[in-house]
Amino acid sequence: MVGTTTETRSETLENVLAAAASAARPLAELPPRDRAALLTSVAEALDANAAALVPLAERESNLPEARLTGELARTTFQLRQFATQLREGSFLDVVIDTADPGHPLGPKPDLRRMVVPLGPVLVFAASNFPFAFSVAGGDTASALAAGCPVVLKAHPGHPELSRRTAEVVTAALADAPRGTFALAEGLETGRAALLDPRIKAGAFTGSVTAGRALSDLAGSRPEPIPFYGELGSLNPAFVTPGAVRARGEEIASGFVSSFTLGAGQFCTKPGLLFLPSGHGLADRLAAAVRGVTAAAMLGERIRDGFTSSLGALADVPGVEPIVSPAVEEDGRVSPGLFGCTVPTLLANRDTLLRECFGPASLVVTYEGNDELFAAADALEGNLTATVHAGPDERDTAGPLLERLRDHAGRLIVDGWPTGVAVSPAMHHGGPYPATTSPLHTSVGATAIRRFLRPVCYQNAPQELLPPPLRDRNELGIPRLVDGRVTTEHLTAKEN
Repeated sequence: MVGTTTETRSETLENVLAAAASAARPLAELPPRDRAALLTSVAEALDANAAALVPLAERESNLPEARLTGELARTTFQLRQFATQLREGSFLDVVIDTADPGHPLGPKPDLRRMVVPLGPVLVFAASNFPFAFSVAGGDTASALAAGCPVVLKAHPGHPELSRRTAEVVTAALADAPRGTFALAEGLETGRAALLDPRIKAGAFTGSVTAGRALSDLAGSRPEPIPFYGELGSLNPAFVTPGAVRARGEEIASGFVSSFTLGAGQFCTKPGLLFLPSGHGLADRLAAAVRGVTAAAMLGERIRDGFTSSLGALADVPGVEPIVSPAVEEDGRVSPGLFGCTVPTLLANRDTLLRECFGPASLVVTYEGNDELFAAADALEGNLTATVHAGPDERDTAGPLLERLRDHAGRLIVDGWPTGVAVSPAMHHGGPYPATTSPLHTSVGATAIRRFLRPVCYQNAPQELLPPPLRDRNELGIPRLVDGRVTTEHLTAKEN
């Protein structure tokens, strides 16, 4: 049962924003190791409160206990991963070019660059990951790691969990500057905070409609700010004839498991499966879909949106049901699968190339590589794209991956997109409408870069430089000094 969201009072929001602004400088000036200790404290507090948080999340989200337990573990893992990154120090991106009077282009001054925090960040929590993309999720963790105070706008899908998690986080940050973290609630509260000049960046995970509206709002300010929105993605999967011959049944089973995982409410759900005509997998796909147990969705509003999307999909001429989805009397939803051809897809791209958030997907058959490549070229931005190919089909797989690289942030070969590794090399982003900023990721170590900006000091004396840029490398961090990565101190000779 979902609790009630209350709009944060305007005077309360003013106090929150004022405190965040006051905390920005002292939080930014905390040594990275001290910020790492704060993140570790939050992770330990969340782990210690798991027995209270998980059942509350289960009641409000309709997600199973095992899933939520794993998600909370992921949440604390990524907090600790950012703490490790802070202690290592390379995130500061320190570059030092010492003065060179004999430089080929004329005397070069002493130049030293590093990144600094943007300032207070407004984070909009997501519904489908009530831990990992919510109050203490990746956006909050990466902003705090960067040294930015966070104002967290709670998602109305799990308000009680949001409040309880915020209490845990706030208590764990007792040694941080006052105003480092605060919770706010309500649609109008989120809009007002995003427009406030004290907020210097926004982060969002949700629908294309809501995300685009907020992104436009952030850009409409007298001082526009960065807005990092993760919006919508179809995550297409392409299967070649050789892959069908070699492991067609395995591919069919893997696809159904992937698109129905979590009742189809993952941002990486494969919403399109491209198969060669005559693939012979229709019965296997249908049987696998019928074998998936009906599941509750996150809430009534999301379920209504899913059924509305299904209606639009089914109304397209040329789209046929393979397995019709159904809403049970108790509100649970059984998965569905539809089919069409590439010409039908291309003729109705405004409807068929639109994310359907829930347990449904579209199988698209193609005739030869010309149609396969045409479908790939028609895609908008996606978080992921997948290719299953046989070992003798590199002439198809190579050009296909090159095309998909223009449309996706993560390319998967012989696998499935659900399951996003929390890893330094992970890129969880992509061209619009997957995100509003294809340069960045919301998962992995480099997510911290969203909330940092570079500053260069020219000919500044040692006492006026921030510690990471001084000759003596007291933090022991990697620095690029005159083109060479080193952790050593600068010597008089190097100057």
